[in-house]
Amino acid sequence: MCQSAREPTTTGEHVHTEAALTGALTAAVGPGAVRARAIDRMGMAHDASHFARTPKAVVTAASAADVARLFTAAAATGVPLTFRSGGTSLSGQAVTDGILVDTRRHFRDIEILDDGARVRVGPGATVRAVNTRLARHSRMLGPDPASEVACTLGGVVANNSSGMACGTVANSYALLDSLELVLPSGTVLDTGRPDADDELRAREPDLWAGLGRLRDRLRGDADARRTIETLFSLKNTMGYGLNSFLDHDRPVDVLTHLIVGSEGTLAFISSITMRTVPVLAHTRTGLLVFENLADANRALPDLVASGPATIELLDATSLRVGQSDADADPRLRALTVDQHAALLVEYRGHTASEADERGAAAAPLLARLPLHGPRELSGDPVAKAGLWKLRKGLYAKIAGARPSGTAALLEDIAVPVPDLLPTCEGLIGLFGKHGYDHAVIFGHAKDGNVHFMLTEELGAGSGRDRFGRFTDDMVDLVLAHGGTLKAEHGTGRMMTPFVRRQYGDDLYEVMIEIKRLCDPRGLLSPGVVLDDDPTAHLRDLKSAPSVEEEVDRCVECGFCEPVCPSRDLTTTPRQRIVLRRELERARAAGDAALVAALEEDYAYDGVDTCAVDGMCSTACPVTINTGDLVRRLRAERTGKATGRGWAFAAKHWGATTRTLGAALSVAKAVPAAAGPVSAAMRRVGEAPLWTRDLPGGGKRTPAGLIAGDADLVLFPSCTGAMFGPTGEGAAAAFVRLCRGAGLRVGAPSDLPKLCCGTPWKSKGLPDGAAAMAAAVLPALWTATRGGTIPVVSDASSCTEGLAIMIAGGPEQYRGIEVVDVVAFTADRLLPRLTVAEPLLRMVLHPTCSATQLGIVDPLRRIAETVAAEVVVPDSWNCCGFAGDRGLLHPELTAAATAPQARELADVDADAYASCNRTCELGMSRATGHDYVHVLEVLAERARPVGVPDLSGA
Repeated sequence: MCQSAREPTTTGEHVHTEAALTGALTAAVGPGAVRARAIDRMGMAHDASHFARTPKAVVTAASAADVARLFTAAAATGVPLTFRSGGTSLSGQAVTDGILVDTRRHFRDIEILDDGARVRVGPGATVRAVNTRLARHSRMLGPDPASEVACTLGGVVANNSSGMACGTVANSYALLDSLELVLPSGTVLDTGRPDADDELRAREPDLWAGLGRLRDRLRGDADARRTIETLFSLKNTMGYGLNSFLDHDRPVDVLTHLIVGSEGTLAFISSITMRTVPVLAHTRTGLLVFENLADANRALPDLVASGPATIELLDATSLRVGQSDADADPRLRALTVDQHAALLVEYRGHTASEADERGAAAAPLLARLPLHGPRELSGDPVAKAGLWKLRKGLYAKIAGARPSGTAALLEDIAVPVPDLLPTCEGLIGLFGKHGYDHAVIFGHAKDGNVHFMLTEELGAGSGRDRFGRFTDDMVDLVLAHGGTLKAEHGTGRMMTPFVRRQYGDDLYEVMIEIKRLCDPRGLLSPGVVLDDDPTAHLRDLKSAPSVEEEVDRCVECGFCEPVCPSRDLTTTPRQRIVLRRELERARAAGDAALVAALEEDYAYDGVDTCAVDGMCSTACPVTINTGDLVRRLRAERTGKATGRGWAFAAKHWGATTRTLGAALSVAKAVPAAAGPVSAAMRRVGEAPLWTRDLPGGGKRTPAGLIAGDADLVLFPSCTGAMFGPTGEGAAAAFVRLCRGAGLRVGAPSDLPKLCCGTPWKSKGLPDGAAAMAAAVLPALWTATRGGTIPVVSDASSCTEGLAIMIAGGPEQYRGIEVVDVVAFTADRLLPRLTVAEPLLRMVLHPTCSATQLGIVDPLRRIAETVAAEVVVPDSWNCCGFAGDRGLLHPELTAAATAPQARELADVDADAYASCNRTCELGMSRATGHDYVHVLEVLAERARPVGVPDLSGA
């Protein structure tokens, strides 16, 4: 349960109030970087773990200097601080009841060094973003966590996260080159400088000398050395990395590697320089099914010796869960799972022949193994994707099916490989003893590192107590087998009571001394890594009240956040859901003031600035589309008059779009009047904001359509009538391309009156959407001659809207096929076209709807046909224009497109293209370049094969 009280708080000798704390923080970083509203604090009270703590303030740091000043403010007020970036940690490292420093919004710089052999990265850059840049050099980061879409490199280093393939030889500790650190004293230190050790000695003499003393003490103690070497031969993230004292001589190098896995408790990492590993793109993959767990474990030593990149273990329950997937391998679906277990193995190579050689070398071993079913390795990418979907989808399958009100708990341990079998058997026994009937075991068998997942109701009471008893038994089991209680996820708050037990008193005292040397005032994340309270792991646990369907399924993993257009403006999908839970708790507690404050601020932060683009569902492991929730919330607050107005518009859509287009044309012609009128309307209510960069109205129906026997039906977007193109427009270009290819294009009757329904759907107005569907579906059925020819839409968002309308409409219309103009052109027209003189470079903006429709590849094929080089920004994301959001809240589009605009500032291109008119407007506004539909560019430069000039077709 999150705390909400705001009374003065005493910390040591300090007494601080909200105003005093906010004032000190504002003095450090400026007013725009400090947030202290209830919605700001509660929205950051949860991370991916099962802990929740409400910070007293949330601060956005933008530089190492900011962090140094924040350390001073924390010391002056006596309020500790915690750093948070991706918030994907599973052990509670990223939550606090002190000052929460958000490093996600900045520190995203990526600099490729030595042709990709090294990379310098800000702690706020995601692993996926870094690997995207490195891929051009056939390199990648060594750590490969499953959360790579959302976790940041700062968090990966701070937690020493690893993954399925890297083991201990390619993790952050092994590949780290240097760090830029901000110590709690305010000292900024670049450990990669040649004189870094001398600088540390001069500026932090006590720290330098203390690290040297601890190094000599541990090296001189044979028992201590033996314990450290044994535990760190495993993947081990319990406590501090004491192996640093054995592996490095200079205090500065010891410090650099102590920071790895320190979970933000010793210093702030402001920059990371890391060595990279080669991308082994060619694979041979197989699922080896054994009769039981014992047979699978007995096979491990020989399999490990054969050199696979990964060996993933799946227990019998995991296999049963995987069988429920409609896309599961038919051979797995046919298996009657009893006590079976499986090992997912993958061999990798630089080339196909190298991967073949490694697979062939393993073939004799596979032939000898007591397998139940196939024993071959496949190079088929589809088969590989299916097997990895089985492994990676376990979390989503179990988390998505958990009872409402429960949390999904994912824990990890590591033991020596010979002890893996008795450890797994012991865990299964504990699941039965404590009533966790649906718990699963899976993980990285090559490293003796397994994960287990269970669900529990963690609020105060029997669920929390049962989890506590289970944890005590699990600790006994793992330590009895010489293991570590945390292999990848970090100690966090989850395992602090057991650090002393795993290492013993002497080494635990060394860790306390490390903390005292680096952070003598205790400013950084108290209660993380070290805490002698035996019940620390059972405090501040999340409860999950039932709220709404999307809210109840959310596991708060944060995978959705990097793809959210409003992530740098207001809230993310995870925060929208977290805040719905906090609002429900406040209602249940009868806290009327808090309810009122949250509801007032949520209207803008949670509802108005959501693009409802659905991109969150593409990253969510349980496929939650938070936009569905927001649409319902918009519907709930829509007044009857507004609803009637939009319902009227649905019945008179032709006149509505003509009026809007005409108004924009007038505004374009008389801008001096349009600006003040638009601003005045916004003061009265939610009205679009006119700006000078908006075009005048356009024409929806292109020339060249036929009224008779057509080969396809074109459904031009009504945005073409409201926002005129800079050139001929997508619809006209498409008709011209079709004519050149010998295809006849028709359109529905009464086209100006028809719409895909997206305007009503995005606003949560079901009556208007239903009225429009009642007009559109019969018209399309007639135009397509009963679904015998396709409907082609010239805007990806409209294609998506029509598909949703048909899927939700009467059964008789389900036979209507809707194809986006991009996919149709790539598949049907490109083979009939040729481009004699391609452009040198095109900048391409795929849209969110194109992503969800699966037409990004066809979009690229068209672009690559017409341009020698196609540039899609590494920072590509939804532009946030989202129909009318870019007009109602232009700040949303500005925030969503800012990273792309910065990246494209130095890119010179011959054309800028997308596949949706409003997205073209958003990107034009962001970059200052005129974006057009990709088909307009194609139509300008392509001609039919054998025809001299398409424009004369």
